[in-house]
Amino acid sequence: MSLFWSLWIMLLVVLNLGITFFLYLWAPRAKIPVREDGTSGHVWAHGVLREGVHRLPTWWVVMSGAMFVSGFIYLALFPGFGAFKGLLHWTSHGELAENAAANNARLDELMKRFSLYPIEQLSNDAEAQQLGKRLFQDNCAACHGRAGKGNQLLGAPDLTDSDWLYGGEGKDIYTSIHDGRSGVMPPWASLGEDNVKNLAQYVLSLSGRPHDEKAAEAAKPLFATCAACHGPDGKGNTALGAPNLTDQIWLHGGSLNDIETSIRDGRTGHMPAWSPRLTDDQIRVLAAYVYHLSRTDHEPSP
Repeated sequence: MSLFWSLWIMLLVVLNLGITFFLYLWAPRAKIPVREDGTSGHVWAHGVLREGVHRLPTWWVVMSGAMFVSGFIYLALFPGFGAFKGLLHWTSHGELAENAAANNARLDELMKRFSLYPIEQLSNDAEAQQLGKRLFQDNCAACHGRAGKGNQLLGAPDLTDSDWLYGGEGKDIYTSIHDGRSGVMPPWASLGEDNVKNLAQYVLSLSGRPHDEKAAEAAKPLFATCAACHGPDGKGNTALGAPNLTDQIWLHGGSLNDIETSIRDGRTGHMPAWSPRLTDDQIRVLAAYVYHLSRTDHEPSP
């Protein structure tokens, strides 16, 4: 703080405290002229209401005096009087550093314990779940939602079901968070609109949904092109991030129009790598929380 601003703040403090303290000392002793009936002479409502004059209540005088004493003590102990740092030399930065150091020390102990267990077992630890939930809400909820239910508009998958594009084991989830994922479904508009519609019917047939059997049968040979990623039976491929087409789980929507759009225009998805932002230990805890979201048959805590 420059000398000018330090002096300016000191002037304001002295001026405000000085005026209010003077009024505090003067007010109980001030002589206010009153009439014989103890009123000041101010009347309202044609004399029905008259202004009385009484001494300040003792409780008000005592409390006000205590507030002044507290104010003077505060200015002596803490920064607030210009550039004076206070007798305690307290700063908000210092308190933040102390709290952060204490929190980091506690986290270090937790992380050491967490490192003893694989992600699958860590997913049942109550303290790991508490920390993982906070990490998830701070970093993942923007796309996957606070409850992990996903977002079709963003292409963010539901993390609470049993369907995994890149595998649902602890190491798979850890890799997805640590390194990120990028998936591309190429557009197949070059096949022609009729073939796109027929393929959509065939995809519907794979999951046992109502479909046009004739159109699906016509598209069956064309699906050989799709089988390179999705497999000949449409079960998907976690190595490529190709989704399973035989279940009822749809990343970009499962209506006929959604499926046709996916085939015709293609889809792209990007899961950013969180290793630049989170430590490896934090990613392990986060992976354990995500693993926990999709499983209801949990084992006892370690």
